[in-house]
Amino acid sequence: MQPAVRVVALGGGHGLAASLAALRLVTDDLTAVVTVADDGGTVLGASIHFLNFSTWTGRVGIYLEDLYVRPEYRGRGVGRALLAGLARTARARGYARVDWSVLDWNQSAIRFYQSVGAVPMAGWTGYRLSGEALAALGSTDHQV
Repeated sequence: MQPAVRVVALGGGHGLAASLAALRLVTDDLTAVVTVADDGGTVLGASIHFLNFSTWTGRVGIYLEDLYVRPEYRGRGVGRALLAGLARTARARGYARVDWSVLDWNQSAIRFYQSVGAVPMAGWTGYRLSGEALAALGSTDHQV
């Protein structure tokens, strides 16, 4: 199966709030790109990504926030088509790389990512600031 891939850009001021609400995201200042894989009107899967910047390479890259393929369509090339689309975009625009995170227990996803040539980023640990810690730090007036 070769799914059709549609790109839906979500950018500031053009119905972004309504589009993101459908994705259960609720901010007006986020820019994301949703890529949908479909087969004759049936949504098979989707990815959500945005641009990032690497101080290591001095170049823009893509951060893949989410890649989802409906369970009944897994193993049919849908995820690969979505990732290949991101790789084509990165190459065409001169971006340095495509990054994402995967849960350490999700062995089927890890095997899939390794099958397309992705490698884990040894030596890096992800951090998150949220909830009360975000509120506390955000309410301070520390300035340089």
